[in-house]
Amino acid sequence: MAELQPAIELLEVSKSFEEHDAVHALSLVITQGEFFSLLGPSGCGKTTTLRMIAGFELPTRGVIRLLGQEIQGTPPHLRNVNMVFQNYALFPHLTVFENIAFGLKARRVPQPEIYRRVGESLEMVRLPGLQQRKPAQLSGGQQQRVALARALVNRPAVLLLDEPLGALDQKLRKEMQLELKRLQR
Repeated sequence: MAELQPAIELLEVSKSFEEHDAVHALSLVITQGEFFSLLGPSGCGKTTTLRMIAGFELPTRGVIRLLGQEIQGTPPHLRNVNMVFQNYALFPHLTVFENIAFGLKARRVPQPEIYRRVGESLEMVRLPGLQQRKPAQLSGGQQQRVALARALVNRPAVLLLDEPLGALDQKLRKEMQLELKRLQR
């Protein structure tokens, strides 16, 4: 059996905001296919770490590698990483289809391919037939699944989830935990 290669490597990564160290000398390796969770109290640097991997924050020190390539100076749109934010960050004026297709259109993917991939993504998150609805017409769980579909449609090497279940009630949280595990497989 072939050894799994690292998907993400953080080597002595730190992030400071003025006098405050949000992340201090963090080193970790996450292999391809691994489901990895960062746990800790509020304010300990979990979101900042995800934002550095995604490219929304630059580390003060250290090295970040994605599939063996250093990426700490690479802009977010050029990284093969997508992030689902705690508040889902859906565009309220766009339909479900338009929200999911947004990144594909920005990358100038041909229209037939956009339709095919958005359809596949809606099937993957079990929301076929909802493409013409607006986010306000969806439940919290459906909105979260649209945000997941939007992240997955670009086929990222790494998917980052920032407290993806935090805004959901207990029943929906349990359902979405199972759904995320199914999607990972």
